[in-house]
This record gives sequence, C-alpha cells and structure tokens, in this order.
Amino acid sequence: MSADEPATRTVAADELLSFGGKVLVQTDVPEKDAHLLAHSLVQADLWGHPSHGTLRLPWYVERLRTGAMSATTDPTVVIDTGSLLVLDGRDGIGQVLTDRAVTLGTERAKAHGISGVAVRNSNHFGMAAYFTRKSADAGCIGLLVSNASPAMAPWGGRRKSIGTNPWSIAAPAGRYGVAVIDLANTAVARGKLYLAAERGQAIPYGWAVDAAGADTNDPQAGIEGLILPMAGAKGYVIAFMMDVLAGVLTGSGFGDSVVGPYDPDRPSGCGHLLMTIDVAALTTLTEFEARMETLIDATKAVDKAAGTEEIFFPGELEARAAQRRTAEGIPITDSTWARLTALAEQTGTALPHAVAAEGTQ
Repeated sequence: MSADEPATRTVAADELLSFGGKVLVQTDVPEKDAHLLAHSLVQADLWGHPSHGTLRLPWYVERLRTGAMSATTDPTVVIDTGSLLVLDGRDGIGQVLTDRAVTLGTERAKAHGISGVAVRNSNHFGMAAYFTRKSADAGCIGLLVSNASPAMAPWGGRRKSIGTNPWSIAAPAGRYGVAVIDLANTAVARGKLYLAAERGQAIPYGWAVDAAGADTNDPQAGIEGLILPMAGAKGYVIAFMMDVLAGVLTGSGFGDSVVGPYDPDRPSGCGHLLMTIDVAALTTLTEFEARMETLIDATKAVDKAAGTEEIFFPGELEARAAQRRTAEGIPITDSTWARLTALAEQTGTALPHAVAAEGTQ
C-alpha cells in the first residue's frame, strides 16, 4: 500500500457541479433532479468528505444505465394522516426522494408542530447532513435515518447482515449557522474503504476485519470482510434499531435484503425516515437560537487538553472546509480524475477545467 495519494489538481466547485449535472442529463435524468444529485456530491466534496462526493458519480450512472435506479423519480403517496406520510419511491433517485421528504416534512411540521415522512423503495442518498441542514435552515430540527446494505455482523457474529445505517440530526444555531451530526454506526463509513481502495491507501487497523476475521489495514480485504461497529456492541445495537425505523417501519427492505450503490444491477430497496420538529411550536426561533449560541459558546470555552488548539461544535469543521474549498477549489486525485474522464468520454461531456497542484505536471 502507498501513502495517501496526493491531490494532483483542483477543480472549481461550480465547474464540477456543472459537469456532474450534464453527465446525469446525458443519462436521462431530468435537469432539475440531475442538478440536485450532482450538488449533493459536490457539497460532500466541499465539506471534506470525498468518500461521499463526486467519487460516487460513476456508481450512480451505472445504476441508472442498468435500470436498477430509475432516472425519472416519481414517488406515490401510500399513507397520509396529515402529520405522517409514507412515500413509495419506486426505485427513484435517493437524493430526489429525500429532498421531497424534507419539503413535505417541513410543511407538515409547520402545520402540526412535528411530522414524520417515511420513504420506501428508495436508493442511496449521499450524506444525510445534506438534507437535515435544509430542515435546520427552515427553522426546524431534522432527524434523518437510513438503512444500507450489509456491512457489519451482529455482535458476536461472523456474517455481515446489518448495514452502516447512518443518521443525522441538525438544528439551527444562530450566529453559528447549523449544528449537525452525520454518523454511520460502524467505525467508519463504508465509502471510506472504497475511497482508500481506489487510491491504493492503507486503512487504520480497527476499522475492519478480513473474511477470516483478522484485523486488516487492507481496504479491499475489509470490503470483502466486515466493517467493525463503532463503540463495540453499542454500534451494533444502534444500527439494528435504525433499521427498525428506516426499514421495518417504512415497509421497505431491511437487514441483508438491502442493496447498496456499489451493486450496479439490483434495485436497492432501502428506506428512510425523516422526523421534523418545528422549533416555533415549542419556543420562538430567536429564543432557541440564543440558547444554542449559549451552549456552543460554553462548549468551545471548555479548558483545552494538551495539544488542542480549538474545540469545535458538531458541523463546524465541515463548514470551515466548505468555505476554504469554495475559494480554493476541490482537490481531485488521479484515480478519481480517471473515472471522471471515462464518464466524460462515455457521455460526450467536456471535463471541467482543472488546475494542476504545485509541483505536478
């Protein structure tokens, strides 16, 4: 394994967004939906999470080509009680379905104080924080749960049967913007193993075990083996219960029946559950944001441990990364650039302009 592959070029975020949108339109995705999907990936790159960024564009394109994921997203309402809705995504694009859930969830929360939108028969939606941040921007607290294809074994087991089953919570935070978490219930999101494998990097021991159950720093061996849960048995039981919310309750797939975005041929069957709370139903938004500022101020003012320069609140690192990368461009490695080049050739789309990193040809 080599050391971390350095970025050999940077691309402006707007150019990368335009490229992704055009590639998706050439794959029969309606323009508005293509922009949303591409934007969700570029935003992950801006936040410093390339494992969920443009790296994934070729995976989505391949699933669209095979029909495993429908290019035209046309959900139907299965249940509507007012504050609760169930949408059948009919194998549509996960980002488009979840964005629809945010819109509906916000509308219903404003009407009822709290809402729940369940989505069944969906697809991978990228970073959950992309959507809960939208809830927070609308003056709400958003909690989003999704299930995923098997990645870990139940505690004490040897066969993967439970997904990473990520979840996110976001809340408006006054002058601090948004406080947000976005977590997989494994030691690391599975996308980071795929990212390391593509770049020829070693992974830290403790992330995964190989097919024989031995700790490994080889990402491909980890992909073929098991990703370990975060916090031992606690990560396993949280992932299990997230599957109850996102899969069992929504009427979608669950357990080892869910198919991930890495499989180009089979429908995903994954499910999501979005819960939205209108802050104004409990207090004024001004008062809530003031209290959030007090909490964050106090948290950041805690005495720092040796070697720590600053304490961050949840979501602050991503916000700073986005500000920096918006100005400087998104770093792209050779492996990712090669995949984008292949997509450009396949779809007749011009590659975005890239600026070589200093010291490279």
